[in-house]
Amino acid sequence: MSNLNSSLPLAGVRVLDLSRVLAGPWCATVLGDLGAEVIKIEHPQRGDDTRDWGLRVGSTQTSYFNSANRNKRSVTVDLQTAEGQQIVRDLAKQSDVVIQNFKFGGVEKMGLGYEQLKQVREDLIYCSISGYDRTGPEATRPGYDLVVQGEAGLMALNGEASQPPLKFGVAAVDLFTGMYSAQAILAALFERQRTRKGRHIEMALFDCGLMITSYYGLEALMKGEDPLRFGNAHPSIVPYGVFNAEDGPLVITVGNNGQYERFCREVIERPDLVDDERFRTNIGRAENRATLLPEIDRELGRRKRQDLLERLRGAGIPCGEVLGVHEALTSKRATDAGLVSTHDHPECGSASVLAPPYRLDGVRPPVRRAPPQLGEGTADVLNTLLGLSDERIAQLKAAGVV
Repeated sequence: MSNLNSSLPLAGVRVLDLSRVLAGPWCATVLGDLGAEVIKIEHPQRGDDTRDWGLRVGSTQTSYFNSANRNKRSVTVDLQTAEGQQIVRDLAKQSDVVIQNFKFGGVEKMGLGYEQLKQVREDLIYCSISGYDRTGPEATRPGYDLVVQGEAGLMALNGEASQPPLKFGVAAVDLFTGMYSAQAILAALFERQRTRKGRHIEMALFDCGLMITSYYGLEALMKGEDPLRFGNAHPSIVPYGVFNAEDGPLVITVGNNGQYERFCREVIERPDLVDDERFRTNIGRAENRATLLPEIDRELGRRKRQDLLERLRGAGIPCGEVLGVHEALTSKRATDAGLVSTHDHPECGSASVLAPPYRLDGVRPPVRRAPPQLGEGTADVLNTLLGLSDERIAQLKAAGVV
């Protein structure tokens, strides 16, 4: 394991993860995937909130927790005790990065804010994740993914025009915030090599949620109103979206006039739809989509999905099946790419986690550490890094500090 870790870009970097739930833990997992040593601080009895969310995996893990906590050690510390706060200060002194997402002002009350920990390590990179701008009037508001999806306009982008606003299927704001936070931390680590100085990085869920609106957001600013919602269709390219074959859904993306001609002649065998003046250009097809799409739907609905996919690929038109989550994770494509990692589990025999989504020099970094049992690394970390004896650790455990 040590040889593997030393070959990764963040080998030698230590991250102290004080965060809970998703955005912060996701950020720390990204850093762990890249080789950082991640120490996750959790409450001795409760642990991370997500140890009680999703499907149970043994006595202290769940599917939700495991999704965001691979490549970490779990150290249990009661941060409401003076002894626990001192343990974290001592660990911060030996860490390069601290990540926290406590409610505004909460971490400072424990003596673990940036300015306080900066006193024990001047070049510390400290990332604070909150719901809203920490310098604004909503600084004290807690942040929740679903709330921010609504406030940032993201729910207004999803679904069909005839339906109410719709949230993403996953906690997209949390996930994006975790990724943006990891990017900022990587930039600060790079800068520190030159300046030998740390940084206080401040991230807000609302800020990151607004970024996800991307080109739709700019379109709304230009028009002075919300863009139309098209569900699985494209607002300006036709035919482009999810369609139903006789035996299941598929994605078809006809991106230009040449593809459209091949689609009509070679895939659905309707040359009349090419010759029709209304459909010769993409602009015309978009303007007349209400007339064109029923004709296309009718032709696709009487053909088998596999036959359509073969025809579409033969015509050079991007396409694919619409799979369920389980189908996608167990597909040959995912298996061949090594995107699901199975590891031994002391209570369940085995359990699966997703592998890092990138390759380094052609090799996908494996999951070096399975998601940790609650407190599995407490004794080892406190002994190895802080030099606490077994007797002292036992005393702290008896007092409920660890």
